[in-house]
Amino acid sequence: MDALLFIPVSIAISLTPGPNNFCGLNNGIRAGVVPALMATTGRVAAFAIFLAVSAIGLGAMLLASETAFLAVKWIGAVYLFWIGWKAWRSRDFGGAAMIENGDGTASAEAKHYSVKTLAMQEFLLGITNPKAIILFAAIFPQFIDPSKPAAQQFLVLGSIYLMAEYVSTLVYASCGRQIRRWIRTPKGVIRLNRATGGFFMGAGGLLLATQR
Repeated sequence: MDALLFIPVSIAISLTPGPNNFCGLNNGIRAGVVPALMATTGRVAAFAIFLAVSAIGLGAMLLASETAFLAVKWIGAVYLFWIGWKAWRSRDFGGAAMIENGDGTASAEAKHYSVKTLAMQEFLLGITNPKAIILFAAIFPQFIDPSKPAAQQFLVLGSIYLMAEYVSTLVYASCGRQIRRWIRTPKGVIRLNRATGGFFMGAGGLLLATQR
């Protein structure tokens, strides 16, 4: 096991665009970088479960089970469609009202975002994503040295990858915070919500097309 070699690999994998990273971007836009980072704990908890499953060999069994794989895939797709539809229909800034300014622009009224709610969304997106199962069941074993205890190696590699998820959120949430500065009118908010909804629904469609 070469943990140092795995660090850039884990960061590259964690930065790959997907539902959780877009969620981090969206949280950065609406709640800020710090709440988005805190909410990533939900995603990390979901991935930690998959890591444990892979470490004891159940990941390969899940991949081999057509019924189990399809169940996870459909649950994930339905959830993505649901949050996408909610975002598409929304006319506010994630629940915050738009206040008209004297110069004809608008700004979002301050809103308290529950980190617990954001973390739960991250968790549900992570735990219903079969691609995460594929990642941990198929990629992690390639970095395991069979001549050494597997449990310790999974613990080290898993910890590195889970930390990389926080790095990924920092990047995406920071970009989201910059995007927030461009949202100046109620129409801009509607466009943002529809773009958000379209992405999540599109991700749901892609998830349905996922093969093992």
